[in-house]
Amino acid sequence: MRIGVEMVATLAVGGGIGYMLDLWAGTAPLLMVVFLFLGGAAGVSNVYRVVKGLDEGVGLGRAIEAKKRQDATRDDGSSGA
Repeated sequence: MRIGVEMVATLAVGGGIGYMLDLWAGTAPLLMVVFLFLGGAAGVSNVYRVVKGLDEGVGLGRAIEAKKRQDATRDDGSSGA
């Protein structure tokens, strides 16, 4: 479900931004098409990150893993040094 939402949301946001810019600049439908493609690219990128498990914040995954290792060491009774 998350993958579908990612694709629909990025396409909708890209199309919406392009549509609004077209109204403002009077360039319809040029910017809407450009931003739809950009939204699609962002959606594919987000889906790739979700599928590969890379959807955590920068460095957050490493911090969580370090905390888990620290807690596991503490539970084992060893000093970890």
